[in-house]
Formats: sequence, structure tokens, C-alpha cells
Amino acid sequence: MLKEFREFALRGNMVDLAIGIIIGAAFSGLVQSIVNDIIMPIIGRITGGIDFTNKYVQLAGDPQPTLDAARKAGATIAYGNFLTLLINFIIVAWILFMIVKGMNTLKRQQKADPAPAATPEDVALLREIRDLLATRK
Repeated sequence: MLKEFREFALRGNMVDLAIGIIIGAAFSGLVQSIVNDIIMPIIGRITGGIDFTNKYVQLAGDPQPTLDAARKAGATIAYGNFLTLLINFIIVAWILFMIVKGMNTLKRQQKADPAPAATPEDVALLREIRDLLATRK
């Protein structure tokens, strides 16, 4: 049983998956930093510093000045947090799309067909003979 477990755990796919998860976690931090530290401040500047996280519609209870107080007072739709997460998702998806697109471009360049090999000398001679024979007729 121990031998079978070792074969399972050390199978190539399992190790590749583990490496992918570790790299994915590190990559996630990088993408989140790009979104939070670079892109969101630019969007904040463009929108005049609007903070969507505190936008809500209170459905029940007396009107409250803050989202937390409104939630305590009754049913509240906190659409601002949803909008913030949606914007973050779109930005992250766009960044990942651009990264994958760039990687695909690099892969295509690497897989580009190499220059055709030079025609072997015997084939070139046979072609010359063929052409000469064709002109004799």
C-alpha cells in the first residue's frame, strides 16, 4: 500500500499540479498587486475617488448613514461591494488575458517553421537534367 501511494504521489501529473498551484498562488499575489496598487488608483483618480463599497439601498428600518448601521437596521442591498468586486474581476481577467495572449505570441514565434533546408545536391542535379531534357524536345 505504501508503494502504491508513493507511485501515486510522485506521478508526473501530481507533481506538475502541485507546482502549478504554488506558482498560481504567487502569481495571484502579483496580479492582485497590479490591480490594487496600480490600476485601481488610476480608476479612483478618473472617477474622482468614488468608493463603491459604501453604496447601498436600505429596504427595511429607519434610514441609516452607514452600510453597517443599515445592515443592522434590516434588509439592505449592498450593491457597491458587488460593483467593486465586479470591476476587480474584469481588471484581473483582462490582465490575465493579456498575459496569456503574450505567452501565446511567444510560443508561436518559437514554433515558427525554420527556413527550408537546402535542396540536396543530387535532387538539384536531377532537376537540372529534367529541365535540360524538357528543352531538347
